[in-house]
Amino acid sequence: MKKYLKYIALIILIIFGFFRITLYPKFDLVSGFSAKSIASHYFLANRSQKFTEKTDNDIESMELATTIMNTSNNSVSSSVFGLKNRTAIYKDGIGAVLLPEGIVELKNNLIPKRNKTPKQLAYPYGDLPQKDTIFTNIDYKELKTAINNAFKIDTNIRKTRSLLVIYKNQIIAEKYKEGFDKKSLFLGWSMAKSITSGVLGVLEKQGKVSLDQKNLFSEWKNDERKNITLKNLLNMNSGLAWQEDYTKICDVTEMLFLDSDMSLKQKNKKLIGKPNETWNYSSGTSNLLSGFIRNQFDNNQDYLNFWYTELIDKIGMHSMLLETDYSGKYVGSSYAWATSRDWAKFGLLYLNNGLWNGEQIINKSWIEFTKTPTNTSNGGYGGHFWTNAGNRYPDAPKTMYYADGYQGQFVFIFPNLDLVIVRTGLSGNETHINEVLKEILSSFK
Repeated sequence: MKKYLKYIALIILIIFGFFRITLYPKFDLVSGFSAKSIASHYFLANRSQKFTEKTDNDIESMELATTIMNTSNNSVSSSVFGLKNRTAIYKDGIGAVLLPEGIVELKNNLIPKRNKTPKQLAYPYGDLPQKDTIFTNIDYKELKTAINNAFKIDTNIRKTRSLLVIYKNQIIAEKYKEGFDKKSLFLGWSMAKSITSGVLGVLEKQGKVSLDQKNLFSEWKNDERKNITLKNLLNMNSGLAWQEDYTKICDVTEMLFLDSDMSLKQKNKKLIGKPNETWNYSSGTSNLLSGFIRNQFDNNQDYLNFWYTELIDKIGMHSMLLETDYSGKYVGSSYAWATSRDWAKFGLLYLNNGLWNGEQIINKSWIEFTKTPTNTSNGGYGGHFWTNAGNRYPDAPKTMYYADGYQGQFVFIFPNLDLVIVRTGLSGNETHINEVLKEILSSFK
């Protein structure tokens, strides 16, 4: 009998050990993602907890989360089997902030100062209705069919929420899934990286930074990392170590769900490749750049204001909200919200080579850098924008470049066609997206 008890005890220990090593650490991902996502969607995007859990949170293991909302203090707490409890608190101006374990309130009380005064101009330079314009080179019946096809029911591929087509600054097609409209906020996920790049473009236009500058951080001054340039970071071509895998505890998931200051994770990594010769996609690099931007200002208030006053609100993206981490820095890799029409304004700024209603916001040379593929990216990546030079979307022009976010958030820019397409949804299936682009482009004669 004792022998059997020993075997049972051994089996229990093995099961416990497996649980402790493989599953338990992932609970931080589950509870952290659930709390943060529901807080943002409920308090910022005005979507119910039930809706969010069924749609945006319908990913692997999220069903394990038990989530409780507290509207009295704008917080959401989530745990897994009563373990790894995580809390996100929403604050107007900075969004939903995931608190570090053991912390019960926000450390940073600063919010950005904004000017949301609408301009009495037609879209895109204001938000007044546009004059009806008919372009003779567009088959509108074919265009309407293309748009409708993108919304066809297909649970495995299509999950389009919005589709907006702008030609020569004119909205020529716009459609939303039931439950969404032109005022709905959409999380851009990694499209935030392109916003971060745009802010750096503004700083470059103002003569405060340059692509070729080195010695970016004092922590790098005594090793080879001092030779990494701002351009290398924007190209994801720095040679710094980084692992981007959302299925396990690694660099990116630790950063997003455990770190109180997300700008530090990539900064502390070693150089394992040669700058400009070792391309590696890294959300840590984008948050490192957010930290670099912070270093250009004497205080956090000026840093928070700058993103809006000099870029976002300047081009009328008044619906946009950038969320911060616990330290008060913008999560430049992942957390930017805006309507489809405001995401399109950002694309139009780039389509028009940084010129906005007569004012040069970003230098044309910066735009050229942005859309130029970097070394060792196989024609796929520029300056925190993706490029189609590598033919990822074979039925779209190779000159197309775009902001790209998780689950199929896109701002496509077509320099030679005077065209911007915004697509949001819950699936980024490449075959489907290529078909959407192909059918829209086929309507141009």
